[in-house]
Amino acid sequence: MARHPSDPVRWLSPAEKEGWTGLASLVLLLPGRLEAPLQREHGLSLFDYLTLSHLSEVDDGRLRMSELAYLAHGSLSRLSNVVKRFEARGWVERTPDPDDGRYTLVALTDEGREVVESAAPTHVDAVRREALDQLTADEQATLARIAERLRVRPEDHS
Repeated sequence: MARHPSDPVRWLSPAEKEGWTGLASLVLLLPGRLEAPLQREHGLSLFDYLTLSHLSEVDDGRLRMSELAYLAHGSLSRLSNVVKRFEARGWVERTPDPDDGRYTLVALTDEGREVVESAAPTHVDAVRREALDQLTADEQATLARIAERLRVRPEDHS
């Protein structure tokens, strides 16, 4: 809910400011730290990798474009551009959804699976180095709870 101009500003306490600036730093720095090794070793952006990874994790390697965009945290137009590039490389194929022709399915090819399987160890190493290995199991569980809480907005529950 937006603040009305006549409402007093709820300034951040020192503890809130510390938490917020820490989160902002992570949000801005972490994607680059995770993407750099993927780019250097595999020529993939983080979004490229996440797109291929999500396809590789479903049983038949196929998802609707809209669902894949949601999972990869990107817009449908951004995903469409990436999928077009992947199609040209032979990594994915697009087909109309036989259950509902208004939707498009994206399917991972064998070549695409090889690409994501080759890049996965690089990504996991970066995730461990940049985040998880620096946290205890309890801190990792807390991080997961915080991420879930921040990912789901109150209006999503109504």
